[in-house]
Amino acid sequence: MGSVYVKIFGLLRDMLRERGIPYEQEIDIPSEGIRAADLVEKLQIPVSMVEAVFRNGRIINIYEMVYPGERIGLFPFGTPGPYRVFLGMLRENARRKALEEQLSEGE
Repeated sequence: MGSVYVKIFGLLRDMLRERGIPYEQEIDIPSEGIRAADLVEKLQIPVSMVEAVFRNGRIINIYEMVYPGERIGLFPFGTPGPYRVFLGMLRENARRKALEEQLSEGE
């Protein structure tokens, strides 16, 4: 067992504040890691509300793994236009959509 440091931004932060959940915290995860989407669910945040996951300062797909010792940032939809391109959000959202379509076809 290990932990990741998670920091939540924007409207996601407001949602957690209303529930009395800290928006910066250490979360215990298995030593073999966990998918970012599962980490989001562990925080009681709907996956559909998270547009971007940053791992150690770089954007990743929400279905990629995160491992103990890493720093994770979660951002909601609504980030201003040009930043979405520069930060890679558009690219990862396209990958995410393709993965979700594959998953739904397999059901």
